[in-house]
Amino acid sequence: MSLQRRIGRLAIAIALAGLSSTAAWAADAACEPAKAAQKYPTLAGKTLRIGADPQTPPYVFRDANDFSKLVGVDAELAKAVMDCAGVKFEFVPGAWSGLLPAVQSGQLDLMWDDLYYKPERAKVVDFATYMTAATGALVPAGNPKKIDGLPGLCGQTVSFAIGSSNEGVTRKQSEACVASGKPAIVAMPFQDLAAGLRLLESGRTDAILWDLGFVDNLASTQKQKFARGFAVMDGYLIGVAVAKNRPELLRLVHEGLAAVQASGEQKKIFHKYGVDAGLVSPTTIKTE
Repeated sequence: MSLQRRIGRLAIAIALAGLSSTAAWAADAACEPAKAAQKYPTLAGKTLRIGADPQTPPYVFRDANDFSKLVGVDAELAKAVMDCAGVKFEFVPGAWSGLLPAVQSGQLDLMWDDLYYKPERAKVVDFATYMTAATGALVPAGNPKKIDGLPGLCGQTVSFAIGSSNEGVTRKQSEACVASGKPAIVAMPFQDLAAGLRLLESGRTDAILWDLGFVDNLASTQKQKFARGFAVMDGYLIGVAVAKNRPELLRLVHEGLAAVQASGEQKKIFHKYGVDAGLVSPTTIKTE
């Protein structure tokens, strides 16, 4: 089968499969950088632009010894996939909130930085997922309130980012607290994590609900200040965002992820940055 026909079949499969995973492609995936021109003819020789926010440790952040270099879970995973495919790339640092619109407009080829797959987002970009999201509870070192699960939040002051999935978790648990005869949760939302950390350090809140990777990173790098109270799986998938009209690029990312996962390299990267390797999930394509 010619390469052009293969690409055409891929586009048709994406359109028909909707939310389906592309296990058949993944099964054939292998790191063959020398075959980049054959496998990805419209991408070989070009430099792909990957958007990432360098202030999102442990996913993406600047190397302490080289300010121009981005490191972290997503930065190293992106490099592994691009090296696997044999294509050139560069990171384009930017504010997290502006990265997805930049992919939509064509200013970036990819967004690779702790992006949750959501059906409403898949209306404007396609996803190649690679891990499952989880929520962690960040508490003061020593966990003085002994918060070790969602029921332990009853009667406590809990902080979360406004409009986040963590807000929904908090409000649902508060209702469960009241239903069981326990005091409700006192909600204290914040605009960004820096503001939330100030609340926790000053004792104005008892716990912060946030992405587990961030929580574990803070708990491991600032042990004198923070600890993980508990973690819960929240069912979301995290993936790479690709513009809607880029089926060959989507296939490249998906096949690269499949190969990197099969080799065990993704779990090694997670371990390196203190992220639970149990969050690795088989790569799938989400187009709606």
